[in-house]
Amino acid sequence: MTVAAAVTKKSYHQSRKTKQRISKWVVTLILIIGSLSFLMPFWWMIQTSLKSLTEVVTYPPTWFPKKFVWANYKEAWEAGNFARYSANSLLIASTAVFAHVISNSFIAYGFAKIRFPGKGLLFSIILGTMIIPGFVTLIPQYILFSKLHWVGTYLPLVIPGFFGSAFHIFLIRQFYLGIPNDLVEAAKIDGASHLYIWRSIMLPLAKPALATVAIGTFTGAWNDFLGPLLYVNDESKYTLQLGLQAFKVSSGVSQWHLLMAGSVMVMIPVIAIFFIFQRYFIEGMNISAGTKG
Repeated sequence: MTVAAAVTKKSYHQSRKTKQRISKWVVTLILIIGSLSFLMPFWWMIQTSLKSLTEVVTYPPTWFPKKFVWANYKEAWEAGNFARYSANSLLIASTAVFAHVISNSFIAYGFAKIRFPGKGLLFSIILGTMIIPGFVTLIPQYILFSKLHWVGTYLPLVIPGFFGSAFHIFLIRQFYLGIPNDLVEAAKIDGASHLYIWRSIMLPLAKPALATVAIGTFTGAWNDFLGPLLYVNDESKYTLQLGLQAFKVSSGVSQWHLLMAGSVMVMIPVIAIFFIFQRYFIEGMNISAGTKG
């Protein structure tokens, strides 16, 4: 190799490294800007919840509380009846999690490990329901629940969960497909029923997928506003989302420090559950993890 060729090759590698370094910095900068844009509303909510009302309405606004007013949380908790709302939300979310985990895992087992006529067509129909907007079925559902005299109770919020959801069935089925069929066949030879195989073999191996379903269901039920707004009309049965809206109306829009304190309290359980179970959530989204069993 000549000296000129060696210099050219070295210049090419240096230019390539420079481009890679610039590309890495650009991507990092975009990620930082994107992260800050998502975190900005949360930071504004938290710092507002810790300010006095005088500081909240001060102009220009401050980005950090001059004095932390932790009493805002106690005042909002007592004024907003959040204890009752929290109990109601916890009851609905817990029941919804139980319903979704049991029903979806059982239905998914049938589609993954049992042969029956029309399985492919039936599964395609279930997947096809995912493209139907939820608002399309809103009125028929309300009429049905009204005929059943369920309006005014929690039944419309929890009973549909026992019939499964298309996305969760698909997610768990794909996880089951990664589990070797030899385990199922060996259990059949030993005389085990499908119910026993599902309960004793498949469920323990599918913990990451089940945790993903549980987290998603809990978050959806906890943050649901439209469902309780339609079907719950008794203030004593309000969930946290409805209670927060009622608290906003009763306290007045000027009480921003208390309203933000209430919003933080509503949000804390969802964030805590995500951070506690985030390892299972990430594993559950990795469908191939099922092959580890």
